[in-house]
Amino acid sequence: MSAQPQGPASGASGSRPGHGIRVDQQLIADLVPAGARVLDVGCGDGALLYHLAHAKGADARGIEISRERVAACLGQGLSVIQGDAETELSTYPTGSFDCVVLSQTIQAVRDPRGTLETLLRIGKQAVVSITNAGYWRNRLHFALRGQVPVRESPGESWFNTPNIHPCTIRDFVALADDMGIPIERCYAVGASGTSRQVDPASASANLFAVQAVFLLG
Repeated sequence: MSAQPQGPASGASGSRPGHGIRVDQQLIADLVPAGARVLDVGCGDGALLYHLAHAKGADARGIEISRERVAACLGQGLSVIQGDAETELSTYPTGSFDCVVLSQTIQAVRDPRGTLETLLRIGKQAVVSITNAGYWRNRLHFALRGQVPVRESPGESWFNTPNIHPCTIRDFVALADDMGIPIERCYAVGASGTSRQVDPASASANLFAVQAVFLLG
């Protein structure tokens, strides 16, 4: 039987030398049971995957669409395959993993609903982090400038961002409720990097959180 997830703890060890992990990634790592079978969907450069393998003793595997990032992960000794998660995930048997992670990726998939269904088919639990489009600065930017705010990386604009389905915390909670997916825990991350556990339906979190992390049962 797998250990139960523990609440977030600060200062966990196991990050790559000279490389930290994002606040939301640390929250995710703290929610993953030690020694769990984990799949990180859209694992990027492997920072979280490396941390899970070395700090949590997880059987950590990843899938990433970018060949360059896959090569970077393989160079660190990580178990990562190259592919489009929306097609590759359907090939995994039901219950293949104790936990499936989707970190700041759901806004870039074509079918968020189908992706969530698949995560909870192949994993006993899922941990999902999102960038909160309802953050107050985004609302102010849109109100004052009349332009869609784009915050992900320099050079991005509305026409070349990979984020095709931006959502707010309230949007995500509504989707989970509609699908009958229980949200076991929700953490809000502020602009300063501080985090706290919140009620998923919290209006203040939807307004003031830059990111949110959800543990789905």
